[in-house]
Amino acid sequence: MPECNHCLLSFPEREAVYDEIDGNTLVFCCNGCRGIYGLIHDEGLERFYDKREWQGSAAGASPLVTSPDPGLFDGLVRDIPPNSPEEDTPLKEIDIYIGNIRCASCIWLNERILHKTDGVVYARLNYATHMARIRWNPQQAGIDTILNRIASIGYIPRPYTETERYKAQRAEARDLLVRFGTAAFLSSNLMIYSVALYAGYFQGLDGNIKLFLEVVSLFLTIPVIFYSGMPFIKSTIRGLRSLSFTMDSLITAGSGSAFIYSIYSLFTGSEVYFDTAAMIITLILLGRYIETVAKAKASMTIRMLSELIPKEARRLRAGDQPGDTPDTEMISVASVMKGDSLLVRPGERIPLDGIVTSGESEVDESVITGESKPVVKTAGLGVIGGSTNLFGSVVFEVRSTDKDTVLSKIIESVSQAQATKPRIQNTADRIVAIFVPAIISISFLTVLFHLIRGASPDIALMTGVSVLVIACPCSLGLSTPLAVMICSAIASSKGILLKNGDVIENVVRLSGVVFDKTGTITIGKPVLKKTLAVDPSMDAEELLKIAASLERFSEHSAGHAIMEAAKGMAAYEVSGFKAIPGKGVAGELNGIHTFVGNSDFMAQKGIAVSEELKSSILPFEAEGHTAVYTGWDERLRGIFLVADSVREDAAGAVGMIRDMGLGTAIISGDTVTTTRAIAAAVGISDVTGGALPTKKRELIADLQKGNGRIMMVGDGINDAPALTEAFVGIGMGRGTEIAMESADAILVRNSLEAVPFFIGLCRKSLRIIKQNIFWAFFYNMAAIPLAISGVLHPIVAAGAMSASSLFVVFNSLRIRRCGQHTS
Repeated sequence: MPECNHCLLSFPEREAVYDEIDGNTLVFCCNGCRGIYGLIHDEGLERFYDKREWQGSAAGASPLVTSPDPGLFDGLVRDIPPNSPEEDTPLKEIDIYIGNIRCASCIWLNERILHKTDGVVYARLNYATHMARIRWNPQQAGIDTILNRIASIGYIPRPYTETERYKAQRAEARDLLVRFGTAAFLSSNLMIYSVALYAGYFQGLDGNIKLFLEVVSLFLTIPVIFYSGMPFIKSTIRGLRSLSFTMDSLITAGSGSAFIYSIYSLFTGSEVYFDTAAMIITLILLGRYIETVAKAKASMTIRMLSELIPKEARRLRAGDQPGDTPDTEMISVASVMKGDSLLVRPGERIPLDGIVTSGESEVDESVITGESKPVVKTAGLGVIGGSTNLFGSVVFEVRSTDKDTVLSKIIESVSQAQATKPRIQNTADRIVAIFVPAIISISFLTVLFHLIRGASPDIALMTGVSVLVIACPCSLGLSTPLAVMICSAIASSKGILLKNGDVIENVVRLSGVVFDKTGTITIGKPVLKKTLAVDPSMDAEELLKIAASLERFSEHSAGHAIMEAAKGMAAYEVSGFKAIPGKGVAGELNGIHTFVGNSDFMAQKGIAVSEELKSSILPFEAEGHTAVYTGWDERLRGIFLVADSVREDAAGAVGMIRDMGLGTAIISGDTVTTTRAIAAAVGISDVTGGALPTKKRELIADLQKGNGRIMMVGDGINDAPALTEAFVGIGMGRGTEIAMESADAILVRNSLEAVPFFIGLCRKSLRIIKQNIFWAFFYNMAAIPLAISGVLHPIVAAGAMSASSLFVVFNSLRIRRCGQHTS
């Protein structure tokens, strides 16, 4: 039967479709394959056919793929900032699950066809998850264009969900279990016949009985090699086509050599080793299955978090008011828009982030914040998607779509961390790339060596097989990824989100930790303690009203304290508002340029703060109060004294960090006196106050000169430059979005005790990674000489190799104890 030039499937000749391309007559199984082949050729992507690694027998969907309804992807497209300041159009981004992926060449083809699509600026497809992340300019392309391009080359785009990923993991584990079960059943029966053959070798055995036992052994081994071992065979063939060798190459070479030699021996009357070929496959499949299950458990955190998000929401119909009996409709959470009003009844999960507009209840936010005590929610307070409404019904206004909620950002961060390779893993990968062909060469030389020394061909071959099998660097390849997955899963369960795997290695190299003050050491919810009217013509209430009118546009916590104190007062109209990070805010009220901020900001605007007045404020600052000044027309009008509370766990966290041998410091934009008062309360002596954002960054850079490695912990816009400059940046979970983007990890639960826990977790994880790598090298350095000398039988070698991989698996699982022993 002819074979399709595109999909390689064999088919009846009467169904053939012919086409002439570049003077060559090509045959296809259908018009779909002919169309796809022509498209790939027209796009200049013919290299796909040189790169592809799948066989004609590989399962695959029909190439006649219909593009899905773009409506299925509503709510999955998100806006991201443009690539450069010169561009003013926000880009669009989406994650898509692409079905029908069969090998690395499929990845190459999809990425190339997308990059050739007008408007697409980024396209990356993950081979392990089949998830494609695509960014495009909406003025040049739409989601329908992208879906059509993917479908046009025979692949199936679908909305990407963690359910798809979980299904793929379960399918892989199930497939390995079936293959292992088949191999184990047949190999155990095969060993019965092998024992009889070994006994006959020493005690004598009738030739016909011996032949019968060997033939039965052959038929028991065939399914083990060509069904259970087929993934190894396919992987080896792919490697040969691209002139690259993998761990599977050693397994295939070892089991295949024993199998082929045994068939030869069956006809020549020599001893057979079918049991060796079968047991190599069986033992290695056992190790692979355990590895797969361990990886699935490590990534279960993401699936559990995903399951917290309801699939549907109860939306109030247009025209309903909070006081009315609500008329609702059930809609998909993906279809909910910002500004929609949703009703949540007792016992239901809150689908998205928002602000309560009516009703009162208590909400369990423990999954997100770690706080076990229910939180009272009334009108004006925020709710977090994924939390559980316990008692009363509440109506809230949606502020974040399903891809922008706190919970979705947690899931995204954990996924990225688990998919990132640390630098130490890249080193291991380079070693494996050299190691495999070297072992194949050593195995070949070992066979020649034993033949030259007069060993029989079967003994020489079995010695070479032992070298191949025992040297398989599976444990080396597994040593880092599994540990990183477990570490990131434990960190996320404690409210620490890793943005990449490199942060684990970086944390271990730290020399000190620097904290911001407001919102980091303190809880970030200051309260207005006192209002001082400097201008006799102004009263405290009027000053508060003026300052609050400006501060309502501010993100600073001191501004929020002033706004909270002025709640209920009618605000003045403000125009020309401007926030100056680290200094204050400015705006025009009733035609007058008005300023609110620190003393330096006042001086910059020509408003003098006398030394006498500064001295009168010092006692308050020594108690941890922050002075906020306001003035206009070059005259100081008033002072607001704001105080924040120190976090209950701050002193304990600082003490634990010092016990770990790391230095601690505080850098704040507040005055030196106020910062020292807060620092003294938590046991920090190294204090810098009055630091603007650029100054914070410069101070971090100075600390890192030489061999300094600094972790910066902050929460505000003021901290973003320092977080970026620091060797490791940690953002507080309720800080500003800019601070979150600048950080390498995020503390979702705002607990400072998470910082020393995270440092300890990273130290233990990297220690275990190094143990794994050391074990993998030590095992190979010790085992390979034994195999070369002929001491180890191939079956023993296969068992030892699997045991080495299992050691790495169980050693990596020890990281979980770090989470179990810490509350």
